[in-house]
Order: sequence, then C-alpha cells, then structure tokens
Amino acid sequence: MEQPPKSPDPQPADDAQDPVAHCYRHPGRETAIRCTRCDKPICPDCMVSASVGFQCPDCVRGGSGTGHAPGANQPRNVVGSVVRGGDPRLVTKILLAINLLVFGLTLIPETGERVIGELVLVGAWPPPPYPVFEGVAAGEWYRLVTSMFLHQQVWHIAFNMLSLWWIGGPLEAALGRTRYLALYLLSGLAGSALTYAVSAPEALSLGASGAIFGLFGATAVLMKRMKYDMRPVIALLVINLIITFGVPGISWTAHIGGLVGGLLLALGLVYAPKEKRNLVQAGTLGLVFVAVLVTVLVRTATLVA
Repeated sequence: MEQPPKSPDPQPADDAQDPVAHCYRHPGRETAIRCTRCDKPICPDCMVSASVGFQCPDCVRGGSGTGHAPGANQPRNVVGSVVRGGDPRLVTKILLAINLLVFGLTLIPETGERVIGELVLVGAWPPPPYPVFEGVAAGEWYRLVTSMFLHQQVWHIAFNMLSLWWIGGPLEAALGRTRYLALYLLSGLAGSALTYAVSAPEALSLGASGAIFGLFGATAVLMKRMKYDMRPVIALLVINLIITFGVPGISWTAHIGGLVGGLLLALGLVYAPKEKRNLVQAGTLGLVFVAVLVTVLVRTATLVA
C-alpha cells in the first residue's frame, strides 16, 4: 500500500533559529526573559513584575491587542507601583542634568565662587561666638539639599554621574519614579545630616555621594529580594568603601549616612507586606525623614547654644 506523502515539518520560528532573543524595545540587549502575556522578549529594564512571571510595558498599558482595557488589572512592580511606560530613566536623566548644570555654573569666573559659597554644606561659618554667621545653624537648611548637587572637581562629578547612570537607571525602572526620587533625596539628606552632626562647624561638604551610596544600598536590598547574584554589588560596595576611608579629603560621613539611609529605605519599600504596603512604605520614608530632622535640630541646638 502506498504511503501518503508526509507533510513538511513546520519551519522553526525565528526565535528558535536564533537561541538568543533580544528585547523588543532595546534590540541591542540580549535576554532570556519573555512577557507572560504576549511572549515578547524583554530586558530587565522593561520587565514588570506580575503575579506570575513578568510582563512587557505594552501589555501593562493594555496596548498589546490582548483585549485588556488600559488600567485594568495592571501588574505592579516589586514595590507595588504601576508602571506607566515612557522613558524608564526619566528621573535619572533629570538628576544628571541638574548636577551638570550646577557644575557648569561653578566653572564661570566669579559666578562659580558665589554659587559654591551659597550651595555648599556648612555648619556655621564663622562659628559662634560671632554675632552674625551663616550655614545650617543659622537657618540655611536648604544647604542640606543644595550641597547634594554641587561638585568642584571633574573627577568628582564624573565618578558620581557615572554611578548615578549605571545604578540609578535600573533602580528607577524597578522602583518607579516617585519611590526612586524619594529614595535618592532622602539618602542624600541622611548623608548631609550625618556630616552636619559630626563635622566641625566650619567644615565644608559637597557632592552627590550620599545619594549615590543610598542607591548602592538600595540595589543590594533589591538584588537580595529578587534572588540575584549578590557578589558584583558587594564587591563594588567594598571597593567604594575602601576608597571612602583610604583617600584623604573624602567625606566618609556623607557616604555612610547615605548608605544607611538607602538600606533602611529600600528594606521598607521592597519588603513591605502586600496588604499594608502603602502604609509601611510611607511610614519608612517618614521615619527616615524624622531621623534626619531630629539629627539636624539636635546639632543646631549645640552650635547656637
């Protein structure tokens, strides 16, 4: 009996021919992760944590043609915020732009000296018993924030901004813009507060290092939560701590204050129980802010007494 001709084997899909898939939004990035809803390959910057697996930004926004209305059952990321799409590094880019703009102002003759004098963190200069002095102790609390965006040396701003881009970008994508910005600013404030608390009244301090170390701490917590290999971030943190304590002129207080602040904030953001997530996260942010406030108030009382 004559056998019927066999149908040709189906051709393998493109992704089967190519064992390495590339993110559909970032073609240059290889990835082994796929959207659980539409099966498109996605990189870590694009993936959104869902109840099962990860989803792509298009599906989160309801724009994948799956029949889900925008905003319906949108999955949330690891800290519970809904991913809105758009540029995943928007806040990081804005922070970079502010730092570079302020640095550019410091390079202008005469203007630069005035900018540094107005924005640098200083406890009280000149310190009491002079009848008139300036600094945080004199009520210029804004210096706790403005000093975070101030740099003098090219190597200083280059190191901080490269760290901000490499670490801040993925962290912003993971935490969402609001929580990421709160983490950055509060970590920087924690570094400023510790510097103000233990440094001499006439000591000057500047730089984004406190906030950057806060991002280091938060990255370690997030990687632990996601069960990633911790060795790279630990090694990077150890190297930075060796530089902190081994190179003269570096404000270790800003680094340690920012690191501790970032660790505490990330623990509250990442490990908050789902049923009380917003309360725990808001409480963590509030407690760190109160700790900064109390530290500044106590130190100011000792300087003006």
